[in-house]
Amino acid sequence: MTDQTSEAPQDKGWRTKSSQLSLAEVHGTMKVPKHGSWLRKFLAFAGPGYLVAVGYMDPGNWATDIAGGSMFGYSLLSVILISNLMAILLQALAGKLGIVTGRDLAQACKDHYSKPVSFVLWALAELAIAACDLAEVIGAAIALHLLFGIPLIYGVMITVLDVLLILLLQNKGFRYIEALVITLIATIAGCFLMEIILAKPDLGGIAKGFVPTADIVTNPEMLYIAIGILGATVMPHNLYLHSSIVQTRQIEQTELGKRQAIKYATWDSTIALFFALFINAAILIIAAATFHAQGYTEIADIEEAYHMLAPLLGTTAASILFGVALLASGQNATLTGTIAGQIVMEGFLNIRIPSWIRRLVTRLIAVIPAVIVTALYGEQGTMDLLILSQVILSLQLSFAVFPLVKFTSDKTKMGQFVNPLWIKLLAWTIAVVIAVLNIVLLIQTFT
Repeated sequence: MTDQTSEAPQDKGWRTKSSQLSLAEVHGTMKVPKHGSWLRKFLAFAGPGYLVAVGYMDPGNWATDIAGGSMFGYSLLSVILISNLMAILLQALAGKLGIVTGRDLAQACKDHYSKPVSFVLWALAELAIAACDLAEVIGAAIALHLLFGIPLIYGVMITVLDVLLILLLQNKGFRYIEALVITLIATIAGCFLMEIILAKPDLGGIAKGFVPTADIVTNPEMLYIAIGILGATVMPHNLYLHSSIVQTRQIEQTELGKRQAIKYATWDSTIALFFALFINAAILIIAAATFHAQGYTEIADIEEAYHMLAPLLGTTAASILFGVALLASGQNATLTGTIAGQIVMEGFLNIRIPSWIRRLVTRLIAVIPAVIVTALYGEQGTMDLLILSQVILSLQLSFAVFPLVKFTSDKTKMGQFVNPLWIKLLAWTIAVVIAVLNIVLLIQTFT
């Protein structure tokens, strides 16, 4: 495969030249057929989108979706849909950046900005990944506690073991990681499909819920939940992750080869994000049909929802399915979060350390505060920590979104693959909306 530092236009418009491949151990290791049907070619590209989609269905989103459904029924489904459409565009841009320039977003930031700015962006990205990992660790620990009665503090420590699983799978090939992630997503989707069947929601209410209403803006409580859904949906580490893992495909370094790669990578992430839409919508629909419909409008806690499902739906299977989905969600998100940590460190700092050490450090950064807070404050402390992790993610998001939109809209960097005017306008609008919503979310959280 052609080295990425020798291809135009990728070295034009950059302050420095990238000196290493993104995720070098798996870069360009997966062959793409040059001939054959479009389906065969698409399947060769399928996979990275599902690793990205994991971040949109992680435990950090669950409490907001549950609160939205229990308080306002199906009304906030439109907010989930809008946030998902925003995510689809941003992830498509991240994939395009990686394919066209041969740089992941971290490398692109390093090669464009000065060293002090790059260092600040790196520190913020590491903080966001640690916060995200913290949410996944807590989510998985809560699931282990609910399903098997394992104390939270031990559940948190058990989550460290997935570092060994990632190392084993990546040594066998990146396809194994993708296969595991897709299997876990299918498990989550299957659990929630069964939950929806048990909950018997109002189909008319669901259809109506996907249509935005003025109440979302005029009702302060509804606006608060809506901003929580919108502001915390797009995960900053996903933009770094996607721009790197699309480069695991061995594409032809020609205009036609890159256009084909962009097309199939965009299909892959778009389809995968619709699975995330289904799962997030399913959580809200189940909360609306089970809690809101029976007058329980104050359910906003994951553990409380777990215990309430069985008596309200008349079967213990409802709670078990919920717990299994939560465990799969937490485990899935930790897999992708640790890979994103490796991408960010290598991309910004241009240093390489053994991947198992990098992942162990990433996990310990999340596990240590979770263990301390759980030991000192118990379950309530872990829920407060979960909320704090989402606030940190909200703070960092714009520092990933704005550079992404800037780079992909710059003709000197992207050449003929630069964003057309309508995408530029739409992407900048989304970037500004996300920034404003996250500022409002932070103000509301602290006041």
